[in-house]
Amino acid sequence: MAAYIVFTRESTRDAAELETYSEKVGPTLAGHPVTVLAAYGRQEVLEGPAVEGVVILEFPSFDEAQAWYDSPAYREVREHRFRGAEYRAVIVEGVA
Repeated sequence: MAAYIVFTRESTRDAAELETYSEKVGPTLAGHPVTVLAAYGRQEVLEGPAVEGVVILEFPSFDEAQAWYDSPAYREVREHRFRGAEYRAVIVEGVA
């Protein structure tokens, strides 16, 4: 069953760190079965506080989503995201 990682950027702290993250995150996806469904496109918050951006990644399964998120390559790169902005991230399983 498909699973999705949804990243929501709530506020930027350090634009340079986010730029570094943006430059380095792509290669961490290599070898993982992932489809980028949305990445900072047009958005409108319908409920709750405003957000700066949203990214949605699709994986074939929850375990494969978790495997990418916990991979050594992504663990190293995500430190730039942690320093660069306040995010919420969630893995959610799709419906059958």
